[in-house]
Parts: sequence; C-alpha cells; structure tokens
Amino acid sequence: MQPLDFTPEYFLYEVTRPHVAKITINRPEVRNAINTPAHKEWSDLLDHAASDDDVWIVVVTGSGDRAFCAGRDLKYLTQIQHSSEDEKRADADLMKTVTKLIERFDYPKPLIARVNGIALGGGFEVAMACDLVVAAEHVEFGLPEPRRGIYAGGGGVHRLPRQIPLKLAMEYLLTSKSMTAQRALEIGIVNKVVAYSDLDAAVDELIDDILLGAPLSIRATKQSATRGMDHPLREAFYGEYPAVVSMMASEDAREGPKAFAEKRSPTWKGR
Repeated sequence: MQPLDFTPEYFLYEVTRPHVAKITINRPEVRNAINTPAHKEWSDLLDHAASDDDVWIVVVTGSGDRAFCAGRDLKYLTQIQHSSEDEKRADADLMKTVTKLIERFDYPKPLIARVNGIALGGGFEVAMACDLVVAAEHVEFGLPEPRRGIYAGGGGVHRLPRQIPLKLAMEYLLTSKSMTAQRALEIGIVNKVVAYSDLDAAVDELIDDILLGAPLSIRATKQSATRGMDHPLREAFYGEYPAVVSMMASEDAREGPKAFAEKRSPTWKGR
C-alpha cells in the first residue's frame, strides 16, 4: 500500500484488510457534513486510492451511527457567504481543485457505501454514486432539497430515475419523502440491510466475494458495464474499453485459465 503524503484532518484513511481501503468521514459533530477543505481532502484520498495498485476495493462510510453524510456543510457555506471577498475567492479556488465522489462517473475501482446512519440529501447522492450499498436497518434515505428551496443537484435528480422505476423516483423526488432502509432494499437502491452491529460483517461478505475475481477483471467489468450504459446495446457490445485491454494483457488473464486447468485457486497479482 502506498503511504499517504499528508495527514487527513476530516477523514480517516485505513487499510482494514489486504487490498481494501476504507475512507471514513470523521465529522460526527456536524453529521459528517462536508465543507470545502473536507471536499479537497476527500478528493485527494479518492485519488490516492485510485492510483494505489495495492488497493482493489474502496469502502466509504461515516463515523458514528447517526449520519452517513449530511452533504454540504451549510453552516460553513453561510460563513463563506458572509466573509471577505478574498476569503470567498480562496474558497472558490480550492473547490476548483476538487473532484467530488458524486462527479467520479468512471472511478476505476469498486466503491462500497457502508451506510452507518441517515443518508439524506448529499448523503443519499453519495450512496447512489457508489457501486454497492450496505445499510444499517435504522437508516433513512431521501432527497429533501425541495423543502429547503433547492433541488438535488448533486446527481440525485439524475441517478434516482436511473436506479429505480421512473414513477417511484418521481414520487420521492417531488414529495421529498424519505424511505426506510428496508424500502430502499425492496426497490433496488440497497444491496443489503443489516443490524448496525452486523454492518462490518455484511460489507466484508461482499468484499470476500469480489476478491475471488481478478482485480483487473473487476475493473474491466465495472468500466464496460458503466460506460456501456451510455450507449445502445449494439454499440456497447462492440465498444472498446481501456480496462478490458489492460486486463487481457495482464498476468492474471493467464493465471485464471492456468489455475482452472490445474484445479487450484488462482493467485491474483493485479497485473
């Protein structure tokens, strides 16, 4: 694993098990809301995990059991709005260096949302931006933005209709109603719902299954599936995907058939 070249202030970055990086929003005092410096830190941590060849899976979660992520830190935003022009400019310049998780439409490695608490607004948008979602049974999901005079512009208005039937999506978008974790499971937004005490075990179960596959095969699968959704089936089928090219040229692509022929478990190297 590549060591971090900075010490996170707003997050915890841990290697919880081989090939798995866990990024924890560590601002429980504000329900894990994200201010601009935290956005920058989160962006840098995601970049770090993406570039580390020893990281094959990334888990995103929040500290505590109350909130997964409350989205943008509105108190901080209000402070900036009432600050000097120089401070406003510095904040805007810092945000220009950020690529948010919700904007990472082609993140190379599987993202698992470990939803430890309520996920409303931006928190729900973060969960939807991940590939897999495991939620504690007390969690609620929702996009209450219209009741605040705004809208779910962090991808909520676009991702929700792509992940559940349109009429259901429009009901939740237009009424701002929240849903239970169990309801989210029923309509396909969540992969698993468990007791909070079982959350880590449920995430580990998914990780165990993913790690049975070669990491470059997992990346090729994710890239071709997600990029292919932007095209008609015929174009997607015959499309060219860089991750597939890398996979086919890898040692692991030779190790898989060899291990099968030798009736043994493969040893993946990620190269």
